[in-house]
Amino acid sequence: MYGKIIIHCVLTVKTGLHIGDSSAFSAIGAVDSPVVRDPYTNRPIIPGSSLKGKIRTLLVRSKCKDIEHMPDHKDDDSAILRLFGSAAPVKRSRLQFADCFVSNASDFASIGLTEVKAENTINRQTSQANPRQIERVTAGVQFGCTIVYDIENSSELTPDLQLLALGMKLLQMDYLGGHGSRGSGRVGFSDFSFQHFQDETSDQTLMDIFKEAENYELFPNSSAILWPCSLRHFRFCAFLIHIRRSFLCRYALFRTLPHCIVSPRH
Repeated sequence: MYGKIIIHCVLTVKTGLHIGDSSAFSAIGAVDSPVVRDPYTNRPIIPGSSLKGKIRTLLVRSKCKDIEHMPDHKDDDSAILRLFGSAAPVKRSRLQFADCFVSNASDFASIGLTEVKAENTINRQTSQANPRQIERVTAGVQFGCTIVYDIENSSELTPDLQLLALGMKLLQMDYLGGHGSRGSGRVGFSDFSFQHFQDETSDQTLMDIFKEAENYELFPNSSAILWPCSLRHFRFCAFLIHIRRSFLCRYALFRTLPHCIVSPRH
């Protein structure tokens, strides 16, 4: 019998997240690489295509013997093709990933939903600098994530959702968006809930499937250095920085750590 399971969860940004928008035109002084935004609210979003594509890629990589020569989409593992679909030959996807919208914007009214990260590349031969500015979603911002699973074969429901849960866990071991090798894009999933249409699967069964993804944490001891889910209950970490030589601190640092106090060494 055809049915649907709607999976809701919270995606929390652990480190600055950059999913880029078009940079075909950039005014003088503007950010070089802005994030994609909702045109109605001007708040950052996570496109469903970005989430789906990343999870699929990680699952294919986990099953591929040679990740340097990954197969074409049509040659993916049969379980992945069944879940994510294919364009050639045409195979309908059982998953629908909705765009993710910010759910805790009020907590960031004072510091903003995004930050500007300044980066610089140095030519090794000439020492010429090439600075650039990258906009990132601020760590601690939460997005409402919704995934719809179409039940086409009840006997494949459990392995399908187990594969999805594995992909979500793999994403927490990896990164979403750009600049992940430099620390950006770490995310976490939590607060799973479910809706059913012509489906009798119990919520507890589904929770057992997704608990591995929900309970996984790449930075188990990092609560002191990351923004919490709500700034109303912010925990401060006090420390001293000893300045030994000339020190340049960009404004972006204080935007991220507004209560950081730098004391020179005597």
